[in-house]
Amino acid sequence: MTDTTVDTTTDRTAVEFWFDPNCPWAWMTSRWVGEVAEHRDLDVTWKVMSLFVLNEDQDIPEDYRKRIVTGQVYPRIVTAARLRRGQDVVKPLYDALGEHIHHRQERDPEQVVPAVLEELGLDADLLEYAWTDEVDQAVRASHQDGIDRVGQDVGTPVIAVEGTAFFGPVISPAPKGQEALDLWDGVVAVAKYPGFFELKRSRTVGPIFDTVA
Repeated sequence: MTDTTVDTTTDRTAVEFWFDPNCPWAWMTSRWVGEVAEHRDLDVTWKVMSLFVLNEDQDIPEDYRKRIVTGQVYPRIVTAARLRRGQDVVKPLYDALGEHIHHRQERDPEQVVPAVLEELGLDADLLEYAWTDEVDQAVRASHQDGIDRVGQDVGTPVIAVEGTAFFGPVISPAPKGQEALDLWDGVVAVAKYPGFFELKRSRTVGPIFDTVA
C-alpha cells in the first residue's frame, strides 16, 4: 500500500530552556523566549534546574541558603507534575508560578503552590511532593543535563538552541517585538561560534517585570 499522507510539517528550531521558578532572571529570559516564539518557529522544551543543587556545595550567605532551601518546593512541584501529566504541563505551571512569585511577589510556598495547582486544575495530592525528596532524583537529573551542556560556572537559565547551549542571557526588561527578535538572532549567532565563551557587563537594573496592578 502506498502512503499518500502529505507532510505539512515545517522546520522548527529545537530549543531547550532550563529554569528554576525561584529565579527572577530566568523568568525575565523566559518571557523573552516566549515573545520570540510568537514570531519564529521555535519548538521549546521547558526543563527544571535547581538553585539549591547549583549552590549546595558553595560558600553563600546564610540568608540566601535558607531562601533556596525553601525554594526547592518549586522545581519539585514542576517535576512531580511533569512525571504525572507529561511535558505539556511544565510551561503552564511555570507561567502560573512566575505570576505569583515574581509579579505578585508572593513569598510563602505553602500558599503559592496550592493556589497554582487549583488554578490549573491539577491534582491536589501533587502538593505532597513539594515537601518531600521523592522527586529530587529527577530534579537533579534534569539540572545536571543542563549543567553538562555548559559547565559548572554558570547559573540559571540555561538555553540550548539546536544543541548549542549557553547560560543566559541575563536581561531586564524582557524585550518585545523586533528588539526581541534582534536579540535572539544575535545571541544565537555568537553562541554558535565554537570559540565564544563569555560576554558580560555589570548589571545596572534589577528585574523589571510586566506587572499589571
